[in-house]
Amino acid sequence: MDLGLSGRVALITGGSAGLGLASARALAAEGAIVAVTSRSAGRAAAAAAEVDSAARGFACDATDPAARRALVGHVEAELGPVDILVVNSGGPDAGSFESHAESAFTAVLDEHVGLFVALAQAVLPGMRSRNWGRIVAITSCAVKQPPEDMVLSNLARAAVGATARTLANEAAAAGITVNSLLPGYTLTTRVHKLAGQIAERRGSSAEDVLAGWQAAIPAARLCRPEEFAAVLAFICSTQAAYVNGVSLPVDGGWSRSLF
Repeated sequence: MDLGLSGRVALITGGSAGLGLASARALAAEGAIVAVTSRSAGRAAAAAAEVDSAARGFACDATDPAARRALVGHVEAELGPVDILVVNSGGPDAGSFESHAESAFTAVLDEHVGLFVALAQAVLPGMRSRNWGRIVAITSCAVKQPPEDMVLSNLARAAVGATARTLANEAAAAGITVNSLLPGYTLTTRVHKLAGQIAERRGSSAEDVLAGWQAAIPAARLCRPEEFAAVLAFICSTQAAYVNGVSLPVDGGWSRSLF
């Protein structure tokens, strides 16, 4: 199936590792011209070189409002108008509600929602003028079924998902789709870090935490990043032009909600 992505410019935040890097590879394989970001210019450049000869790396600190506002301009000056925006943010630390200071809650909202809002507002005028665009928020299956010990992630992911869903209503008539993808437990460094944090709180081992997660997944295994990225590439495609406003779990059936 031709996804119709050849020559499209795709901006992926947090693209130097994990799901962001896997997504960059998948889009580049379909002919997209990919820009990946990382807080480190060196990591961004290394990831871009690994993705494709046409890919480029850009430094951007998601917690810095000025850097967020400037990013799209930097990308478009080098690669051209952004057709596809994939907003992927690093996950907050694990912990219970009472283990975090009040400032942690406001900071996580600023980082995650602030990043999505700043970048979406920057790309929307161009997408509207071309009557085509794809905006994808990578959130979490926690949006459907909030797990224990991850209150900051639960808060941030749900807030981004709600913002994306609202924007989907406003942008669709201009040929722009806005969707959220909800990864489950995936074989990334982030998941192993979370398992270690939760194990320390519980007095168990990271291996036990990972085994418990796997046992709760009907597919009986953790997701591979490239499996998630294949879904993202389709959502960004011309073939998915009528898929809009969805929050799609890619979690092997872990979340038990009907909708």
